[in-house]
Amino acid sequence: MDRRTLIVFLFFFCFSLETVIAQNRWSINPGGSISWEIKDRIPHYDHIEMSGLKVSTVLRYGVNADGSFELNKSLIWPMLRTLPNNTHASLMRRFAWNASDMVSVNGQSLSGEKVNKITLDGKMTVESTVELSRNAKAKLTRVIFPAVTNPAVYEKYILRNTGETPLVVEVPESRAVTNTEAAKGVDGSYKLVSEIIGGTTRQLQPKEELVFYAAITGYKNGERELKPDIEKELQARKDLIAGFWDNLILETPDPVVNTMFAFAKIRGAESIYDTKGGFMHGPGGESYYAAIWANDQAEYINPFFPYMGYKVGNGSALNSFKHFARFMNPEYKKIPSSIIAEGIDVWGGAGDRGDAAMVAYGASRYALARGDKAEAEELWPLIEWCLEYCRRNLNEQGVVASDSDELEGRFPAGKANLCTSSLYYDALCSAVYLGKDLQKPFSVLADYGKQAKDLRKNMEDYFGAKVEGFDTYQYYEGNDILRSWICIPLTVGIFDRKEGTINALFSPRLWTENGLLTQAGSETFWDRSTLYALRGVYACGATEKATEYLKFYSNRRLLGDHVPYAIEAWPEGSQRHLSAESGLYCRIVTEGMFGIRPTGLKSFTFTPRLPAEWDKMSLRKIKAFNATFDIEVIRENGKPVVTVKSEGKTLLHKAIKEGEVISVKLD
Repeated sequence: MDRRTLIVFLFFFCFSLETVIAQNRWSINPGGSISWEIKDRIPHYDHIEMSGLKVSTVLRYGVNADGSFELNKSLIWPMLRTLPNNTHASLMRRFAWNASDMVSVNGQSLSGEKVNKITLDGKMTVESTVELSRNAKAKLTRVIFPAVTNPAVYEKYILRNTGETPLVVEVPESRAVTNTEAAKGVDGSYKLVSEIIGGTTRQLQPKEELVFYAAITGYKNGERELKPDIEKELQARKDLIAGFWDNLILETPDPVVNTMFAFAKIRGAESIYDTKGGFMHGPGGESYYAAIWANDQAEYINPFFPYMGYKVGNGSALNSFKHFARFMNPEYKKIPSSIIAEGIDVWGGAGDRGDAAMVAYGASRYALARGDKAEAEELWPLIEWCLEYCRRNLNEQGVVASDSDELEGRFPAGKANLCTSSLYYDALCSAVYLGKDLQKPFSVLADYGKQAKDLRKNMEDYFGAKVEGFDTYQYYEGNDILRSWICIPLTVGIFDRKEGTINALFSPRLWTENGLLTQAGSETFWDRSTLYALRGVYACGATEKATEYLKFYSNRRLLGDHVPYAIEAWPEGSQRHLSAESGLYCRIVTEGMFGIRPTGLKSFTFTPRLPAEWDKMSLRKIKAFNATFDIEVIRENGKPVVTVKSEGKTLLHKAIKEGEVISVKLD
């Protein structure tokens, strides 16, 4: 790209960032939630997924042109399995049923509703006014959320008399039961119960309020029905979110980035299901539950969980690696891409996607960051097996051959792709660090180190290329069109072609208002490549560019028209809120902005990238390496000063140079 074209593109990008901010639909509240104040720009509709251990729900909601509320609830029960019991065999139903439609006030339905505000914070709160007559007015508040541990979605309704005269309110006791078709269920017929709880008829005086509830629950045949205390259920959901938000806290001068990070922790951690095969983190999206993947779980989110200190998250990560370990074999035949149906079946329809490299990468990084020697010892055989599998699949040019990549043939990947070899390279480096702490034979670790060195050279020889005028990488042999996954080497510490790669990523050929295109000239974008790219651009030191694009992306995803999480893709999946992508957003911060790289069970290096426009940033209550610690970066007299604290003790305090790598050893 010539200089003039680049300048014009950068001008329009900066202009578009200001436009995105000016057109934000949502705003951030002091407590960390976000709200949409309904004033104009309606009708508008959106969807959001929320999950618990036994249920997930996609709320399709919006405000109609007349100001009324629109809601359709899709409920998914991952452990109510349907036939055929494949990847997508979770019982799913959509409900247009809303309890407020059955309420009458002064003998009339609750018509004339006008939505004032919708708030998101791990649950949905909708505040509306209802004008029944000149003097008869009310305020209706809905709170919708999935149960933390029950197979149910709950709703709390608060009806407050804001008028001048009493209101006669009739809330019916209601219970509707649906028995699903027995021939279509793994366990026969399932019972779905929709009910209104707290029905009553009473006179509501001015300023008085009435509370009632609704629930939709799914049961296996013969299971005892729940008698929930929905206030306790609501408090449990609040406590869960507070636990996410009160650990691994990002503090920067940019409230949008801070808040997007906080929301990403919710979506990344909530989508875990309590299956008969143990805790299984699932992508969601009304398709992917009670199953694990070598990319979404092993590669994307498992390496992040130790930083949050979420016990269920760590448990799901370890469990997923145990499932993959079941398929190690002496013949070194490929492992499954996915283990499905609560762990009883597998999927591998795209052949070898580089799955062993994904698992080795994720398991070694997880084990290091977790800091638990017993877990690391348990995972070591799996890491060794996956590394050996990759070694045995090196082609004549010394890079890893595979049938496809994580896009499973949606776009060409050749016979050997850049992503698989990059992950294998990082896994070899991690295995050296991990093996030292586990006191593995020096000869084994020396061999891993040599393999990594040789692989890095082979990757440069095989993939390094000028593509569309940029000194970057061909994604596979013969690839002459820019691909977003050229960012992968930056995330594993290979910066040899960083300048050309960064220029390519942020050129008009790849960058759009929705982040990176998968392939130049297409219309398809997958957030995962944008999230990887931002992490890599931070890691290689292009801090200002990374920050500008992170701000742009965060504003669009958190406060724009489809909020508040990272999404899967477009046009595929209608921009579903798949869970692991939120984990990738968090890793922009932990591994990119703060540059944390595990080097042992109790040690790490970090390379903070403090943007010029920020005077400080911190990451507090980091739970990795079996410890709790804070990292603070403050600019003093023009130089960054870093401080690492753990349990009230200062472990490190020093002025550093820009880009300096700092080593930390925890007790």
